[in-house]
Amino acid sequence: MFCHLRPVRRLCPGKILPYCFLLSRALSGAEAVNALRPFYFAVHPDFFGQHPREREVNENSLKRLSAYLENLQKPGFKSLKPTQLVFYVRETDQNPSDGQEHFSTSGFRAVKFTLHTRDLLSTVLYILNSCSLSIEHVQSLNTNVHSQPLKEAKRTSDRPIKWDKSYYSFTGFKDPDEDLEQVWRTETTLTSWLDNNGESAVKKLKNSLPLRKELDRLKDELSHQLQLSDIRWQRSWGIAHRCSQLHSLGRLAQQNLETLKNAKGCTIIFTDRSGMSAVGHVMLGTMDVHHHWTKLFERLPSYFDLQRRLTHLEDQISYLLGGIQVVYIEELQPVLTLEEYYSLLDVFYNRLLKSRIPFHPRSLRGLQMILNSDRYAPSLHELGHFNIPVLCDPANLQWFILTKAQQARENMKKREELKVIENELMQASTKKFCLEKFYKEPSVSSIQMVDCCKRLLEQSLPYLQGMHLCISHFYSVMQDGDLCIPWNWKNGEAIK
Repeated sequence: MFCHLRPVRRLCPGKILPYCFLLSRALSGAEAVNALRPFYFAVHPDFFGQHPREREVNENSLKRLSAYLENLQKPGFKSLKPTQLVFYVRETDQNPSDGQEHFSTSGFRAVKFTLHTRDLLSTVLYILNSCSLSIEHVQSLNTNVHSQPLKEAKRTSDRPIKWDKSYYSFTGFKDPDEDLEQVWRTETTLTSWLDNNGESAVKKLKNSLPLRKELDRLKDELSHQLQLSDIRWQRSWGIAHRCSQLHSLGRLAQQNLETLKNAKGCTIIFTDRSGMSAVGHVMLGTMDVHHHWTKLFERLPSYFDLQRRLTHLEDQISYLLGGIQVVYIEELQPVLTLEEYYSLLDVFYNRLLKSRIPFHPRSLRGLQMILNSDRYAPSLHELGHFNIPVLCDPANLQWFILTKAQQARENMKKREELKVIENELMQASTKKFCLEKFYKEPSVSSIQMVDCCKRLLEQSLPYLQGMHLCISHFYSVMQDGDLCIPWNWKNGEAIK
């Protein structure tokens, strides 16, 4: 007997064996995307708006998965190096708990797996099984898949099998543990990763330079023409995609210049839907046509009126809560429209009016709070602001704020001090490595960034000269040459 049972979730050869019957012909790219729809639904970043850190992790992992699938479809490819991915998977009826994984109280769980497959079908099945998602719908694809093997795969126990090393020697199957160890050795060491990917990043960056100049030109022209405060992007779209969006906005400006001038002084953000954001930015949905954009610009005066009413509502809440400032922090809160945020404030304000919590006037000045619709108990964030549920019990709210006020002030002071240190270290790193651009993803905290920069400054990294460096949670070379490295990068022997 070559195996013994272990309570660890892992896709093992015991589960792969039935799938050999499924490989009757190659899966097309379109069929793979269709087969992975339940997976995309479970991990799509848009469903993690209230959890920015997990959203960022999924965005990065989806980019790496997309590159992996693309390489699988290239003609003549021989083999791909093992790719380790981490996803936060939303809990649905398709993902029942078997008591063997950690389930988050936030409604999602972390899943980590290593891809080392050779075709699209086995990759699809591997991903779905790793995330405990059904594979029955794969049978409906036009893949000449027989029903019996799928039923056998379904009946296979979810309890994974840890095979003895002799099993792999005897059968010739790849040991997934060896693949994972290889990933740790090759992907989690900063210097070796830069050695392997530096030249590719330099080439991509060089090829993107003309488009980067074009992007800067378009952005400056439109900002001046429409008298905008700024133009931003919510997603990490490529340079070519961003230029295309600005060209589209430029054509609309030629057709309806006076209407678009309603956005004077505003910040325009290209994102997933059109409207005005909670902080007053003009959101242009990239999937919307010019007609929708035009209607939005026509409605901006009414949005400005709602924005003034929202500001007044924030002031009223602040007055009732002893002068605490109501803020909206884009990096930490879900993307809300102005209407959605106003509705939250209005519900919270009316609850305060009914309870009339006795706070001494201006006793909480200098403190900050954000409103959450997905919590039921108040909390104090490490950055110093209070997380207050819209439906929080007023009596509990008063007690919590008063008992945590001093700690909140201390946290806010530490936050400001840490921000100064972070900026100084980023400037020092930019200068030492002659970086063209140095930035971080929103999900990387100041504490993490400070730790990362301190260790970077101790290194000699010639590959970074002239590069665009982003501090993230994963290693990645972006399509336009930006280098992404995890904030907790390792040098030397990788740590599991």
